[in-house]
Amino acid sequence: MLAIKGFSRLSKKEKIEMVSQFTSNPKAFIQEIHSFDHPDKSIQEKLDSFSENTLTNFTLPYGVVPNLVINGKMYNVPVVIEESSVVAAAASAAGFWQSRGGFKARVLNSIKSGQVHFTWKEDRYRLFGHFEAIKEQVKNGLEPLTKNMTSRGGGLKTVELIDYSDVLDDYYQLSLKFDTVDSMGANFINSCLEEAANQLKSYAIQKMGVSAESIEIIMSILSNYTPECVVRVELSCPYGDLENVDENLSGKDFAMKFEKAVRIAELDVFRAVTHNKGILNGIDAVILSTGNDFRAVEAAAHAYAAKDGKYQSLSHVRLTEEEFHFYMEIPLAAGSVGGLTSLHPLAKWSFDILGNPNAGELMMIVACVGLANNFAAVKSLITKGIQTGHMKMHLTNMLNTLEANETEKKEAINYFTNKTVSFSRLNEFIDNLRKNNSEGK
Repeated sequence: MLAIKGFSRLSKKEKIEMVSQFTSNPKAFIQEIHSFDHPDKSIQEKLDSFSENTLTNFTLPYGVVPNLVINGKMYNVPVVIEESSVVAAAASAAGFWQSRGGFKARVLNSIKSGQVHFTWKEDRYRLFGHFEAIKEQVKNGLEPLTKNMTSRGGGLKTVELIDYSDVLDDYYQLSLKFDTVDSMGANFINSCLEEAANQLKSYAIQKMGVSAESIEIIMSILSNYTPECVVRVELSCPYGDLENVDENLSGKDFAMKFEKAVRIAELDVFRAVTHNKGILNGIDAVILSTGNDFRAVEAAAHAYAAKDGKYQSLSHVRLTEEEFHFYMEIPLAAGSVGGLTSLHPLAKWSFDILGNPNAGELMMIVACVGLANNFAAVKSLITKGIQTGHMKMHLTNMLNTLEANETEKKEAINYFTNKTVSFSRLNEFIDNLRKNNSEGK
């Protein structure tokens, strides 16, 4: 395959035609590509502008988790995800806890950070001796950038000098912390960091008299690890409210078995990764529906899960004499303004459905959906098992893969009502059904 030169400079039509030549059926590919375009040309142009080398839209299901009660307020939460069992699990948990007090949530803090990474080849004590003056120059230099954010209650909060020269020769950091209020703030923070780097170097050369070779700015970039931008969510109820969750377990026995399952995720990294992935199933779905950055949220969550030196469960259980408590603290940098939150048509409607929450409220909503998914998953694992319900939710997808018609789908769904679903068993059932129907003609 030959390299494509100047691809980004081609028109959209030319890009589609060129890519089609790498497919087995160029004509069918082009037809399929255009079928996913938005019928409103102006909206499609807006969608195209979100990314580079866009050919069309890749569609994922947009749905809702209804009846999620958080701090006494009811939400219907938009979600974007291709896995039906994730939505069903979150909705089931929301319904289960609706009559048991719902979710309790609060934002613990909302600070984000970034670093100017640089090398300093002069005397380290001289650098630290000038740090207060450097900090003042950095703050003054950033004022034009931070003015609007500061007026909204955010802005630059701290500037710190960190010495890493004992582990990497001549390496230091200027660490800045920000409150970006309702914005996720990535572009704001990065702009501030680059200006801070300019102010640092300017001070060193002009006021300390060091050479340009003695201070080198390596890079200036925000961190997606946000251990000071954290939300806490919790579910709790008396053991009596857990009666009849499983016919073989009393309410307290269910709580104790649930606690053991979560404890395993605290001890075993193999279980912890899958356990936390279940939390992020729900979190990612809400983050996507609101036009936020799910990659940043996931990266921070996994780093936070390893903050004590060992990767473990993000959620935890506490049992008292009378009550079950299931809780989680998780870093969650989500914004309600900026980025795609108002540019993407469906993201805009997502905020409308949610009642236009600010960033803090959105953080709580997102985390609660994550804990809802986690509760539903662990509940299934320790009772009926996860695969029965999971595979039945995928039955429609499997039937579509086998190109089953409506009659075949109805018969298959009816047949597998009380049976374990697998692709091979379903394939065999459809083959026999078609064979019998063919012979009967």
